[in-house]
Amino acid sequence: MNAREIAEIADELVAAYTSASILAPITAARPAFDVADAYAVLAEIETRRCREGWQPAGRKIGFTNRTIWPRYGVYQPMWARIWTHTVHHATEGRASLAIARFVQPRLEPEVVFKLRRPIPLTDDARAVLRCVEWVAAGFEIVQSHFVDWKFKAPDCTAAFGLHGALIVGTPLPVTDANCDFIAAQLPKFVATLARDNVVIDRGIGANVLDSPALALVHLARVLIGQPQAPVLAANEIVTTGTLTDAWPIARGETWTSDYGALGLEGLELRIE
Repeated sequence: MNAREIAEIADELVAAYTSASILAPITAARPAFDVADAYAVLAEIETRRCREGWQPAGRKIGFTNRTIWPRYGVYQPMWARIWTHTVHHATEGRASLAIARFVQPRLEPEVVFKLRRPIPLTDDARAVLRCVEWVAAGFEIVQSHFVDWKFKAPDCTAAFGLHGALIVGTPLPVTDANCDFIAAQLPKFVATLARDNVVIDRGIGANVLDSPALALVHLARVLIGQPQAPVLAANEIVTTGTLTDAWPIARGETWTSDYGALGLEGLELRIE
C-alpha cells in the first residue's frame, strides 16, 4: 500500500477518534489491507500525534488471550501506543472514569508492567522480570470504531489497537526477594472480575501467551521486525492484554478485580 493510501486511512481513523464515530471496517473497502499496512497506519498516526504534542507512555498488547480469538475472529496479538493522557493511576486502588468520549467501550482486566530496561529475548520469565521495575493490576478501556465489534486483525490494529484508556493500580516493586515468586505465579494466578459486586468472569494468567511476562517477550520480538517502531525501552508502561473476555461497560457501574495468589492489589473503577 502506498503512502497516499496510508495517509488517507490515517485521516479516516483520526476523524473517527476525534468525533467518537463509527466506521466501516477498512478491509471492507480495501480487501488487500493487511497487518503490515495497519502498522504503517499506526506509525503515521503516531508521527502526527507526537507533532501535536502527545507524549508516549508505553504500549498496549492486545489479543494475547488465545481463548477469545474465535469470538472476535482475530488470531494473533497486536500492539499500539498508549499515551500520558490516556494512562490514569488509581489512588489506593480506586478510580473513576468518564466514558462518553469512547465508542462501544469495554473493560479488560490486565497485568501492567513498568520497564527498568529493555526486555531480553528469552522464555525465562525470571530473566524478563529482572528488567521490570514494577507490576500492577490494570483495567484497559478498549473501544471499537467498527459496528458491533466486527473487524479483522488489520482493522483493529490500525484503529489504535482499540485503545481508549488504561487505569493502573498500586504498583508492586519487583525485587530480588519476590522476582521468582512473581514469575512462578504469573501463569497460575486466577483473576476475578466483578460488576457491582457480582462476579462476571475469571481468567488465568496463562491465558495471556502462557504468562503476561512472556507477552513482553512476544512484543520485543515483533518490534525487531518493525523498523518504523522503536524497541521497548526503560520507563515504558506496557499492559499485556486481557485475562478474561472484554466486557461492555455503562455509566453508573462499579467494576472490581481480584488477582488472587499473585498478590497484586485489585482495582475498583467507577464508570461515569
